[in-house]
Amino acid sequence: MTDHLVFLALGLGNGAVYAALGLALVMTFRSSGVVNFSTGAVALYVAYTYGLLRKGELLNPIPGMPKSIDLGGRLGLLPAMGISLAIAALLGTLIYAIVFRPLRTAPPVAKAVASIGVMLFVQALLAVRVGTTPVSVKAILPSGALSLGDARIPVDRLWFAAVILALAVALTLLYRWTRFGLATRAAAESEKGALVTGLSPERIAFGNWALSTMVAGLSGILIAPIVPLIPVSYTLFIVPALAAALVGNFTAMGLTVIAGLGIGMVQSEMTHLQSTVSWFPQSGMAELVGLVMILIFLVIRGKPLPTRGAIIQQTLGRAPRPRNLLVPAVLSVVVAVAALLWTSGSYRAAVITTLILAVIALSQVVVTGFAGQISLAQLTLAGVGAFTLSRLTGDLGVPFPLAPVLAALVATVIGVVVGLPALRIRGLPVTVVTLALAVFLETFWFRNSNLNGGLAGAHIENPRLFGIDLGIGAGETYPRVPFGLVCLAVLVLVALSVAALRTSRLGASMLAVRANERSAAAAGIDVARTKIKAFAIGAFIAGLGGALMGYQQTVATAESYSTIAGIGLFAIVYIAGITCVSGGILAGVIGAGGVMFIVMDRFLHLGDYYALISGVFLVLTVIKYPEGLIGHLHEHTARIRALLGRFRPPRPGPPVPAPPAAEIGAPEPRELPAEILLSADGVGVRYGGVVALDDIGFEVRSGEILGLIGPNGAGKTTCIDALSGFAPASGTVTLGDRRIDGLEPHKRSRLGLGRTFQGIELYDDLTVRENVAVGVVAATHRPDGAAPSTAEIDRLFGMLHLDEVADRSVNELSQGRRQLVSVARALAGRPRIVLLDEPAAGLDSTESRWLGERLQAVRDAGVTVLMVDHDMELVLEICDRIVVLDLGRVIAAGTPAEIQSNPEVVRAYLGTTHTATEVSA
Repeated sequence: MTDHLVFLALGLGNGAVYAALGLALVMTFRSSGVVNFSTGAVALYVAYTYGLLRKGELLNPIPGMPKSIDLGGRLGLLPAMGISLAIAALLGTLIYAIVFRPLRTAPPVAKAVASIGVMLFVQALLAVRVGTTPVSVKAILPSGALSLGDARIPVDRLWFAAVILALAVALTLLYRWTRFGLATRAAAESEKGALVTGLSPERIAFGNWALSTMVAGLSGILIAPIVPLIPVSYTLFIVPALAAALVGNFTAMGLTVIAGLGIGMVQSEMTHLQSTVSWFPQSGMAELVGLVMILIFLVIRGKPLPTRGAIIQQTLGRAPRPRNLLVPAVLSVVVAVAALLWTSGSYRAAVITTLILAVIALSQVVVTGFAGQISLAQLTLAGVGAFTLSRLTGDLGVPFPLAPVLAALVATVIGVVVGLPALRIRGLPVTVVTLALAVFLETFWFRNSNLNGGLAGAHIENPRLFGIDLGIGAGETYPRVPFGLVCLAVLVLVALSVAALRTSRLGASMLAVRANERSAAAAGIDVARTKIKAFAIGAFIAGLGGALMGYQQTVATAESYSTIAGIGLFAIVYIAGITCVSGGILAGVIGAGGVMFIVMDRFLHLGDYYALISGVFLVLTVIKYPEGLIGHLHEHTARIRALLGRFRPPRPGPPVPAPPAAEIGAPEPRELPAEILLSADGVGVRYGGVVALDDIGFEVRSGEILGLIGPNGAGKTTCIDALSGFAPASGTVTLGDRRIDGLEPHKRSRLGLGRTFQGIELYDDLTVRENVAVGVVAATHRPDGAAPSTAEIDRLFGMLHLDEVADRSVNELSQGRRQLVSVARALAGRPRIVLLDEPAAGLDSTESRWLGERLQAVRDAGVTVLMVDHDMELVLEICDRIVVLDLGRVIAAGTPAEIQSNPEVVRAYLGTTHTATEVSA
């Protein structure tokens, strides 16, 4: 028992660091909405600054100059700490001013990617300026041990924890009782409100960034005497710190500190068990603690789909549709073969490295560029492929090419496991989980001597096919052309497959999920299955790339597939263009060890600064070119095509059916159909103690337009959410002769229930035609499987007057046109009934009148319509029947004439502007 107490106390040191870094994360998030992945790297920089000051030197971060400035003598504790914290404050203000101030209105994902760039830059800068050799620092806190029975608990850990606890109390009081804290909280709640009251959100952000980097720097200084300064370990302190901040929900400082201390203590106990319990895994269990904590607080809190009103913004840029693949593919192959034949030595090795990195980069394109799941574990999955290949070729004798395929399948299994949390979380939390998983796999597997072959790494046999040696060779023959051709063949196959994926129905589903999960589910897309498929495909490609890298190096080592290297690869792919195949190939060219790297190293002598330059370019790319270098090139190409297109004669569009000749006035009486298509009975929705819907019941008959009206807050959109599966509801919902309550939204869509959204929720990265094509998914999953033809889609465009903008991006359209696109997408799925949530919002009276004609044509074509809208002229003119809601209850139902004359409806909603007398007049 005493040993356990000692190790728990020892864990207070690391736990205090996690707590302090968690505090810094909370402060930057509350002030500027940034999840700052560079917090650990900044703490490391300040710790190095302090360590050198104690030796009488000042760290000089400017490359090309002396690494330090001699101060003429050693500095004492307080002067060195004061100067270090002042530099930390300056560093925080510079980071905000240069990087995050330009990104102040950017989505959280863009800010997080920029912080990854800062992390890579700071770490690479330290590696260049001070090296990676561990640096020891003199003790700061009182040393000695406290006796507790037979246990001797180190006093410095207790002091460290006490300092961080005191700091947390001081910061809590600062933010709660001072004007600065009040201003920070006000700006966090509403930036516009802060501006109105005379506060400056920018000044508040500058102050918080300076303060947060000082807190992070203090933790780095205090841990330096306990844990020697090593760049990688300090940088990855961010993972347990993120876990601690998640426990505090990035707002509660007390919970964050307690969680950080607890994680450190449990990690220390895990380390103790690794060395004392024979059956316990010998490595990786400490890293598992942070991962488990992250999963618990993210997955349990997460939901399969975002709730209504949830803000999920992702800016990854457009994923252009590949065109004319044959010519660029042939040209690329010719260039690659020529490069392999005409080079030798290190230059040919760089060409081969480019081919392999491009394969792994394409896995990132699938997972992140297509499906929108920002994964930092793709190089780790490549490592899974390499280490598995070692076992298959060395221990089991599995031949080529079966061995790399099986290794890639093992990586696929691990990739699916990596992707499982994404079923309930999205956005930045996915990034955090994949980072934690990468750290765990590296420690548990890659650096485990029982699993990876020891210090020499895991040996991999050369590939042979029909007796022909396809290995990379050694000595004067290194690297051999046949191995390069194998890598080229794999790259061409993977690149063409990824291009085909982009143009396939699955690729469209991935892009729809990336853009808007709610809208994708409404179109019949199984969001969870689509995410898992993306992770599986990406992991398989990464596993293939890892197997090729293993063959190239003839041995699998942890350093080749480290977490930091994986983050660096993500940066390169993002810079090149993470949303398209050409971006993945360019990432191979500019990746570390590739063609660009060897050119810069041999001719410009910048190889040592390559990681540092990558960090700078990642930040610049996020700020200036969110779609990457290739995306920027695509923009110029699109402008040229548009310019050339002006000189071409316009193509005739599909014939547009003429509108009805009769003006819309009082509708002719229609014989109402008797068949009930959709019915709701006892439907109720509660959010905590708030009753949104209470015992709702009504029927929708086949072939009619049913209006659902009521004042704001009556529960109209909630009713549509309940009918379509987006809100948890009680009661029964029946579509035709089948109960659909309890089914997921995509399953209801596939049964013929389409819908639009009040917020439109289009896929802004796709064109109008691609948005509507996503709506076809629901039709393809029907029992008959009959999807509308291209001609039918063209007629739909013509009917809604969208043919002129069919190939334009929807983010270029007006509000009214966007509404029509959402209606077209819903109709493209051939629904039996479509639920329209305020389709006339944003339309003027003429457009609304025209929309009414279109909806009547849709009804006459056999599609039943349930419509929510506040345009009462539209509702009263085109609806066959109307249901009125008020305060979550049905207060009336009937024909438009009956509703207009209902006194309760007039009192609750219509008022005196739509009385029966005035309408009839």
